[in-house]
Amino acid sequence: MTKTLKGIAASDGIGIARAYCLVAPDLSFQTKTIADSASEVKRLEQALQAATSDLTQIRDKTLANLGQDEAAVFEAHMAILADPDMVGQIKELITTKMINAEAALQTVTDQFITIFDGMTDNPYMQERSADVKDVTKRVLSHLLNRPLPDPALIDEPVIIVAHDLTPSETAQMNRQFVKGFLTDLGGRTSHSAIMSRTLEIPAVVGTENATQEITTGMSLIVDGLDGLALVTPTATELAQFKHQAQEFVQERATWQKLRRVPTVSQDGKHVVLAANVGTPDDSNGAVAAGAEAIGLFRTEFLYMNSDQLPSEDAQFVAYKKVVMAMHGKPVVIRTMDIGGDKPLTYLPLPKEMNPFLGYRAIRISLDRQEIFRTQLRALIRAANYGEIRIMFPMIATLDEFRAAKQIFNEEQQRLVASGVSVAKKIQLGMMVEIPAAAISADQFAKEVDFFSIGTNDLIQYTFAADRGNEHVSYLYQPYNPTLLRLIQHVITAAHKEGKSVAMCGEMAGDRLAAPLLLGMGLDEFSMSATSILRVRSQMKQLKTTDWAKIANQAIQHCQTNQEVKQLVERHLQA
Repeated sequence: MTKTLKGIAASDGIGIARAYCLVAPDLSFQTKTIADSASEVKRLEQALQAATSDLTQIRDKTLANLGQDEAAVFEAHMAILADPDMVGQIKELITTKMINAEAALQTVTDQFITIFDGMTDNPYMQERSADVKDVTKRVLSHLLNRPLPDPALIDEPVIIVAHDLTPSETAQMNRQFVKGFLTDLGGRTSHSAIMSRTLEIPAVVGTENATQEITTGMSLIVDGLDGLALVTPTATELAQFKHQAQEFVQERATWQKLRRVPTVSQDGKHVVLAANVGTPDDSNGAVAAGAEAIGLFRTEFLYMNSDQLPSEDAQFVAYKKVVMAMHGKPVVIRTMDIGGDKPLTYLPLPKEMNPFLGYRAIRISLDRQEIFRTQLRALIRAANYGEIRIMFPMIATLDEFRAAKQIFNEEQQRLVASGVSVAKKIQLGMMVEIPAAAISADQFAKEVDFFSIGTNDLIQYTFAADRGNEHVSYLYQPYNPTLLRLIQHVITAAHKEGKSVAMCGEMAGDRLAAPLLLGMGLDEFSMSATSILRVRSQMKQLKTTDWAKIANQAIQHCQTNQEVKQLVERHLQA
C-alpha cells in the first residue's frame, strides 16, 4: 500500500527511483581478546586497503566534478591512512595487548584526536581531529562489514533519503544518478534545499520521519512541485507521475527559449531577474541561465575556502572575474557576512549564546576595520571593469550604514591619492534583513543607493524562529501578512526617494510569492540561477495591475500565512 509523506517543496521537479538511505550504520563494537595477532593485523591491513580504495574513488570523482580544492580533503584522508606512525602503533597494540583490530584502531586514533583537539592555538591542526574521526569511521566500517553510505560512489538511479544533508555530501552527488532528495529536516532556505535547486534535483525536505519510514531499495516518488513523497507507489501512480515528470521536462525546455529576453509582465512592466552566486565561476552559470544581473555575490566563500584572510589582490582578481563575466550587467557584491552559521577557523570569534544575533557581518567589519578596508579597496579597484554595487549586510541602525560609508569614502580617496583609477560612481546599498531596518526604511532610503531585502533572515528575525530548527519550522511564513506589510513598507519608502528595491532571499524565486512581490512594486528579484527562467515564464502571464490589487487584499484583509497562500493559489488558477 502506498504511504504518502508530506514535507516542504524545496526544488522543482519529479524524481522516480529506488531509495538510497544515507544513514550512518551502527559502528559500535566490543573489545575482545584474540588468539592470532598475525591474522588480526592482516584483517586491519585489508580494512586500510579497502578504505584507501574508497577514498581514491571519491577523490577522483570529486576532482572531476568540483575541482582540486575539494578533492584535497580526500587526499588528506588517504595520507592519514598511510601514516606509518599511526598504523604502526595500531599494529603494535594488536600484537602486545592481543586485542581485536577495532579496539586497537579506536584506542590509537582517540589518542591522536585528543592531541589535535588540545591544540587550541593552532586551528589548522585542530581541524585534523575531524579528519582522523572520518578516517576511523571508514576503517571501522570495513572491519565490521557495515558499509558507509558514500554518495560519490552511487552508480545507478536513486533518490537520496537522509535525516539531513551537508553541503559536502550534496556536492559529491552525481546528477546523472541522483534523481531526488528526501530529508527529515530542513526548509526552503536550508543548505540542502539551496544546493538541490543549484543542481536542479527535485527535493522535498522537512518530512520529519522519512528515514524511519523508508529503507534502501524501496520504490519512491519525490514530488518537488507539491512537497510530497510516495513510498512504494502503485503502477497507476507511477504512470501518472512519469507523465507529470515528462510534462515538467517539456516545460523546462520551453523556458530555455526565454534566456535572452527581458523579463516583462503581461501588461508591460519590466523587472530585473538576477542570480545569487557564491563563487566567481558561478557567474558563468548565471549568464547561461539568463540572469540580467548578479543580485548577490556572497563574498564570505572567499574567506571560508581559505586557511587565511584573503589578500586585497586575491579578492580583486575574484571580483574582477565576476564583473567581467557579466559583460556590463550590474553585479551586487555583499561585503563579508561571516559569523552565525559561517565561522572562520583562522578568525576565532567569541562563543555566543545566540550567534545569529551576535558578533557577525557588518558588526565584525566595523570592529575589525583592517579586514573591511582590505575588502573595500579590492572592490573599488574591480569596479573599473564593470558595474559593481556594494552592499552592507546586517545593518540595524543608520549609524552603522554611515560608518561603513565613511570607511568606503576614506579608502576610495586613498586609492585616488595613490594614483589608482577609480570608477566615477559606485552605488552603496544595504541588506534589509533586520526588522528595525525595515521599519526605519523611510530614514535609510534618504541615504542608501538601493535596498536588497534578505528574506531568509528577515523572516526568522520577524517571527523569532531559527530557520534551521525543525521544531519551529512552521514559523517560516513568507506569505504572512505581517511580513508582507514590512516588505511593502520598504518598497514604498524606497520609491518615495527614487531608490530601487531588490530581494535576494529565497522568497524572490517562490512561485506564490513572486506574483505578490510584482504587485507590490519590487524592482529586482534575485534567486538561484536555476529558478530564473521559470520565474520569467511566470511573469509573462501576470498583470501588474491585477496583482497590485491582490497584494493589497492579502495585506489588508488576510490574517494568516495560509489565507494568503489560498488567495494566491485561487487567482493563479483562475
